[in-house]
Amino acid sequence: MADLLLTTGDGFEDYEIQEYLGFVVGQAVYQSKFIKGIAADIQGSEDQDLDDLNDCDEEVKKNLIKAAKAKKANAIIGIEMRYAQLASGSFAVVMTGTAVKIKKKESIIPDVHKELFVTNYYTRLVPRPVKVVIEGSRDEISLSVWFYNYNLDDINAVRGDIELTNLYDEKLVIKGVDFIIDKGNVSLIKSDYVSCKLTVNDIKLLKDAKVIVSKYVTPRGIFACNDNPINVTMSTRRLEALKAKRGIDAVEKYRTDGMIWTCNCGHVNEAGNEECIVCGRKQEDMKINTKFDYEKMIDEMREKEYVNEIKDVLMGYIKDIDNKYRLQLLEIMESGQQYEKTRGNMKDSVIEKVERVFEDD
Repeated sequence: MADLLLTTGDGFEDYEIQEYLGFVVGQAVYQSKFIKGIAADIQGSEDQDLDDLNDCDEEVKKNLIKAAKAKKANAIIGIEMRYAQLASGSFAVVMTGTAVKIKKKESIIPDVHKELFVTNYYTRLVPRPVKVVIEGSRDEISLSVWFYNYNLDDINAVRGDIELTNLYDEKLVIKGVDFIIDKGNVSLIKSDYVSCKLTVNDIKLLKDAKVIVSKYVTPRGIFACNDNPINVTMSTRRLEALKAKRGIDAVEKYRTDGMIWTCNCGHVNEAGNEECIVCGRKQEDMKINTKFDYEKMIDEMREKEYVNEIKDVLMGYIKDIDNKYRLQLLEIMESGQQYEKTRGNMKDSVIEKVERVFEDD
């Protein structure tokens, strides 16, 4: 720092005091026939005398800074200035303060933490990636993958590729990552964190994660996974709502055509199977928990252009919808129609609100 920082306060914004070096004094003597006048009314003094007084103040300040630099200081806090008339008729100016060493505070980027549900899945009994957790600071970013372990195998390690997608739909693939697992004989296993070459901004922009498993290790040996994973088709919000209701491994809504039925875990079972052969969920339990199939209605709504048409779709299903939802849905349509008159097309906003009625239940 070329010049010392000075303040009458006890510190400086964006700086921290590292060391207090002691009291310092700067002083000078000013002689003038107008001393008494200045002491009584400084505004009534002649301009030349005021200029001389200002010069004297500057000299005092220089003396104060010199005293502080002698203590190896780079700032002075708590500065006070006093004027005193001496017996000789001269005028003393005294400036005091505390010499300190200060340092500019570092701009600290806050720690980042992001969790992304994995949007692809395997239907066989292999460790199923369900979540990617990324955290760290500007200096180091690490990630962990959570796996659902249907067989309760003692998984020691999993090797795979991670595909991350950001808000611009740009993809970043991290290949051949080895995830070490300390406790692998539980249903939900969490890998140790692995360092990765991501930045804080990279993490903030992420919206999606996929994990492709190539092999995994148990005490019984090394097992290859040559299957191609299936991509989840529902939106992130709908996936989160499904997992909140049906478990972290859930990736599909239950559905059946009478010949086969699709489990929440995504496995397609034959109609004769009462339980899913992958996750063990009972078909009857999923039937009981399955309410009005709003997704079919939403799909029809997406084909329409304006809220009036979307409302017509709703009215075609209204008799099948639970009473507790009807008034809320009709209010959404009424509001959407009003806003569409002044704000333009409200289709996407209305459909999103309809989805939330069912998914937030």
